[in-house]
Amino acid sequence: MDTKTSSSRGTAVGNENIRIGAASPDTPLVFIYDRSATRSHSLLDLRLVGCQNYAARWGWEVAGTWVDFGDHAIGVQRPRFRDLLGTMRPHAERRKVICLVHNWGRLAQDDEVRLRQQQLVAEAGGCTATTFDESDERRRAVLSGVGCW
Repeated sequence: MDTKTSSSRGTAVGNENIRIGAASPDTPLVFIYDRSATRSHSLLDLRLVGCQNYAARWGWEVAGTWVDFGDHAIGVQRPRFRDLLGTMRPHAERRKVICLVHNWGRLAQDDEVRLRQQQLVAEAGGCTATTFDESDERRRAVLSGVGCW
């Protein structure tokens, strides 16, 4: 399955998506997410390349890239994020799935909104991680005393 679509306003950008199922079921499947409210995509492109490189460094398989643009990037309704969750959910039944963002601010600047986004990922069966080696799964593991990262 390829999640590559056009990069017009409110749709996902498609860069170097890997066909799902190509890697071992033990390899996490990564869903890259970002948002961009500006017309210039140069910083967005750098963040996305950073996410791709981070996933490659860990040996993770990338399912695709989802980006909310314009008003969708700053509002609470994020159609591409919702699409990411819908694609992630069925895969979470078979393997570990991760929503990868450059940093927590890429989900939302507001902590309450960001925590809600992370909760939605958890409800879809996944965890959220950043390219700065932060993970809500790691945090839960530390708090519970169980190492799972």
